[in-house]
Formats: sequence, structure tokens, C-alpha cells
Amino acid sequence: MTAWSLDFAPLVPLWVLSALAAAALLVSAALVWRRSRGAWLRVLAFGLALLGLCDPNLVQENRRPLKDIVAVVVDRSESQQIGGRPAQTDKARDAVAARLKALGDVDLRVVETSREQSAAEGTRLFAALRDALADAPPERVGGAILITDGDVHDLPGSAGALGFKAPLHALITGHDGERQRRIELIEAPRYGIVGKHQVIAARILDNASQGEPVKLTVRRDGETIATYDAEVGQRIEVRAPIEHAGVNVVELEIAPVADELASEGDRAVVNIDGVRDKLRVLLVSGKPHPGERMWRNLLKSDANVDLVHFTILRPPEKGGDGVPINELSLIAFPVADLFGRKIKDFDLIIFDRYAQQSILPFAYLENIADYVRQGGALLMAEGPEYSTPDGLYYSPLGAVAPAEPTGEDVEAPFRAQVPDLGLRHPVTRGLVGPGEGGAGRAWGRWFRLVGAKATDGQTVMTGPDGKPLLVLSRIDKGRVGLLLSDQMWLWARGYDGGGPYLDLLRRLAHWLMKEPELEEEALRASAHGRAVTVERQSVSGAARDTFLTGPDGARTKLALEPVAPGLSRAQATVDRFGLYRAEDGEHVALVNVGPENPLEMRDVVSTPEKLRPLAEETGGSARRLSASKADDADIPRIVGLNPAPSYAGSGYIGLKRTGSSELIGARSTSLASGFFGLALLLGAVIAGWLAESGRFRLRRPRGPPPIAARR
Repeated sequence: MTAWSLDFAPLVPLWVLSALAAAALLVSAALVWRRSRGAWLRVLAFGLALLGLCDPNLVQENRRPLKDIVAVVVDRSESQQIGGRPAQTDKARDAVAARLKALGDVDLRVVETSREQSAAEGTRLFAALRDALADAPPERVGGAILITDGDVHDLPGSAGALGFKAPLHALITGHDGERQRRIELIEAPRYGIVGKHQVIAARILDNASQGEPVKLTVRRDGETIATYDAEVGQRIEVRAPIEHAGVNVVELEIAPVADELASEGDRAVVNIDGVRDKLRVLLVSGKPHPGERMWRNLLKSDANVDLVHFTILRPPEKGGDGVPINELSLIAFPVADLFGRKIKDFDLIIFDRYAQQSILPFAYLENIADYVRQGGALLMAEGPEYSTPDGLYYSPLGAVAPAEPTGEDVEAPFRAQVPDLGLRHPVTRGLVGPGEGGAGRAWGRWFRLVGAKATDGQTVMTGPDGKPLLVLSRIDKGRVGLLLSDQMWLWARGYDGGGPYLDLLRRLAHWLMKEPELEEEALRASAHGRAVTVERQSVSGAARDTFLTGPDGARTKLALEPVAPGLSRAQATVDRFGLYRAEDGEHVALVNVGPENPLEMRDVVSTPEKLRPLAEETGGSARRLSASKADDADIPRIVGLNPAPSYAGSGYIGLKRTGSSELIGARSTSLASGFFGLALLLGAVIAGWLAESGRFRLRRPRGPPPIAARR
């Protein structure tokens, strides 16, 4: 393609040229006003002189036409996977690509959005459009076509923000009359104090509601805790109790309706991390011994522990000094409050080598036994006193103690062992000593074991000849731990290599307070991306079929593989975001895959209204691919148009023909320089001089003489 143009390259600065032009104009005006001879020839000479100073050049360019750049953005977000939208989108993409190629001279750029990104950030079509046209000159862009359901979350404020001046067209999937009922979270707390309630505020939205009430069911960790009858659009405040530390999964669910577009909106999930404000511990110490300082140092070193320490100052062998018990303390200790009405305020009660000395009446010990049965936690660290008539076993606490003393105490060196049951139990599984060889073999020696026979619960640590050392038991709603030795302080001091006393006591306390991570029989689920990991903790080792149920109700059987004693694991890759439920027939574990209540799935009703103002501002259009059938796609004709205010009609969409080209060669010819320009300029000057001198003038044509001459 050859193009001709006129180019100017002034020989003097522009201000000089402007001054000369002004002077020439003034002189020319004066000559014409005075009607001087040859005035117009002088004007012509001035003009030719100025034109010569501008140095006009005739430029011949050889250009190669360039294709118009057209971007097609295909929405692959999560909402585009509903119903027949995927098939409708594929059909539209293929048809649009084929018609653009048939149009010719089009550089087609097809880009698809990320489904993973949409789950976290919503549908970002215009970010994808900017990426597709990042290296495209704006003058070459002929237009853009979006294939989407219309739910876009990065809509620019105006057409000027697009970065090009060309039509934008939106082809909308889905169909008219779609219905969606969903739960919208207004306030969703992230943290809560264990033992208290957190308020979740929500409302129910329905774009086709007839005013009927909707039943809302609230579950925590799979257990139904409340139901509500709510009106559409009404604010609902749900009080969710935080029962344990760690993640409390609160699920809000409404019943689906007929012809609903997607069921994902019928459920909303809130993960509330339970934290303990202060762990209130009551430590009751009996006979003074080296281990008492270990307990106190351990509990006082944790800032989250609020410790109340009750100590028996006078051992039994000093009872003959004649001092009344009620005079042993200068300040009266609030025994009645602590062991009476305030006993339920404690999260954990520890008895360390305590024996009956008429300090605590049996009524108080009975309160502690009731406290355990109603869900409390009790740890009994015993010494030789346990086997005596004054021991706690022969008090009201004996009813909740998991082992009966036999009187066969061991006073000899031994190393604590973990039996097969203990290897499977989460409290003692994986405990490793400071040396090589693993649990038990490298632990330091102890020198005393209270002889006892386990009557209830599970023995997770043993002494010589398999005698019970640590017994754990469940009593109604509460839990009891019984440590049948007062020698753990040897581990704390590192004697004979020491032992894992910190890990053991931390796990023991957490098990007593019902931390979910230390349950003997439990099912746990976690998610990383689209990978769901299901773990089954089982001390019994009984085989159970485990299934994973998705948000759409699809059920998959999991093949659990052993990874440690009492622990098996399976992993599954899922293709949808939402709440998944793992079940083994007895236990249920919930896990939310992807973000909680993702922006992408809050409103999935397709609509052209969000994109129409922007598209019409560019001269484009927003139209549905189908009015009544979601898997049908009626693709309009695509035509190329010269720049115009509108690029759309009833049966077509248009793209701008930019006329862009690439220069491949050019030749320039000066019109003012050379013999021709000099001759023209000199000719005009000479003609003006001759006309002014009277030697050259333009004569009038001859005609009949005047009448006076005839006479």
C-alpha cells in the first residue's frame, strides 16, 4: 500500500519564520491598499519565499496493513459452572472465534479467567482483559467481547479506564427468570472465648420471594443448636456457644426451593477460633515434697494460667504440737468459697499428694466429684498416701478414681514405659526422650510407684511388670487423670537424662479439658487449596468405612492409610468449593474448602444490567445468548465497521476497523530546493520588478474604440 503526504522541515526557527511572515503580510497589505503596480506579484514572491523557508517535501510511504486486535475474555469463574452455563460458554467461545477469523485481518486474543482466583477474589474479567491487551497499541484495538454471566467484581467506573477507544460487547450466559435464595452474612466473628457465646448476624435474600417465612437451621460442629423462622430480608442474630478451643464450625442452612439456581447459597459457614481467656487452675498440695515446686513453676510460667494454690502446711506427723488447725493461718483461706459455690469456675483441679487431714470436709470432696461428673477436669498426682486409709481413694473422690490401691508400692529404680494402648493414645503417642531410641528407652529413672489396679479407663503408661503408672478415665461428662508416682520432678530436673514432662503434662491437661486434637476416637478434616485431608484417630483400632460428602451431596468413600499407631489418613482432591462433611458412622468432621462464603457465589443470578452502561458508553452492547434455555447460545453476527458512535444492532455486533499499518519504506522529494524551486522564486521576483517598473504589465484585450474617439 502506497501513501502520499506533504511534510515540512523549516530551515529557520519557527519564531523567525513567524516574524518574516508577519512582515511580509504587512508589506503585502500596504502594496495592495495603495494599488501599486505588481502588488499581487510581490505578494506571490513573498509567499514563495516563505514556502521555500518551510522546505516542503513530498513524501511517498510504502505501508503494510496491520490486523485489528480483538480480545475475547471467557469467564471461567465458579458461578459459570452452574447448570448449562459451561456448555453455553464453550459454544459461544467457539462460534465467536470462528466468526472473527472469517472476518479477516483480525488478531484474535482469547483469554480465560482463573476458576481458582475467582473463588478468592470474585470474577475479575477486566483484569484479564488488561492482561490480554497489555502489549497492544491502543490505536490498533478493534474491540473486546466478554462471554460471562454478568456477575463481574472489577467493573471499571468509566469507558476511559479501559485504555482503548473501541466497542465493548458482553454476551451473557444463563437465561431470564433465574431464582436464587441465599444467606448473607452481616457480622461473622473470627474469634470467641471458650464457654461464652458469639453473635452471628445474617439475613436471607430471595429474588423471587412470595413473602413466605424461611426455616433457618444452625449447627455447630455438625450438631444442631437452634432453628429460626425468618422473613426474607430480616436481620437474624444467632447466638453460637463456643464449646472448645480451636476451630468451631458454625453452619447456617436454609431449605432449598424448587427451580433454585444453585444450592451453595443455601448454606453459610463461619469458622470461629475458640480461645481461652484465662485457664483457671486449682492446685491442692498435701505433703511437702520436691515435686510441689515443679507443679507451681510449671503453672506459673504460663501467663494464660490463673493459678489458685491451696497448700497443707502441717504434715500429719506434726499433729501433736497442740496448735489448733484454725490457728495455723494468719489470713483465713476461703475454703468454703473455693470448694463450694465457686468450684465450677475452675477449668482444672490438681491434687498433689493430698491426704485427708480434716482440712477439707467430705462435703467439699463430694462437690469436686460432682464437678467432675458434670464436665470438670481432675488430675490426681499420688504418692504413698494413696494407699493409706487417709488417701483420696477412700474419700468421696474414690468414686471417680480410675484405679484401686493394692498396697504393693514399688520403691526401686524403674523407667516409665508406654504400652501398645499408650502408643495409640494421643496423650502419649510419639513422646520422645532426650536421647536416641525413642520413647521409654531413653527416659530417666524413677524410684517410686504406687501399687494399684486399674478399675476403669485406659492405662497409657506403665511401670515395672506392667503396673499402671498413668490412667485416664471418663466419668459421665468429665475426665480424670491418675498419676501413680510423685517422681516426675526428676524428669524436670534432668536426672538420668530426664524425660518429656512438659509435653506429657501439656497434653494431659488439654485432654482433661477436652481439646478436640487429643480425643481418643475422633475424625478430623483439613483443607489446603482443593486438597482435603481426613484423619481418623482411633485408640480401639476398629475399622470403619469413612465417606466424604461434598456441598452438592456427592459421596465418596475414602481409603484411609495408617501413618502412625492409632492414626490413619486419606487425601482427596475436590473440584468444588464449599462445606465438606467427613463421616465414619459415629463421628463427623466438617471442613470448608476455599474461602468462607466466597464473593463469587453470593449472587449467581445472571444479568446483563451490570455491564450494559459501560458497554453502551463504548458503543457496544450487552445481550443474552439465550432467553429461556441455559444450554442454548444464539450468537449474533460480527461485522467490521468504520469508526462510528454505535457498533451494535438488533442482530449484529460490530468491531472498529482501525486502518492501522506498518511503515516498510519511504522516499522524500523536496519541492522548494533545486532548480525548479529557485526558478519559480526568481521568476516571481523578476515579474514583480518588471511590473513595478512599467516594463511588464498585463494588457487588457482589444475591443471597439470609445465613442469619443469615433467622433
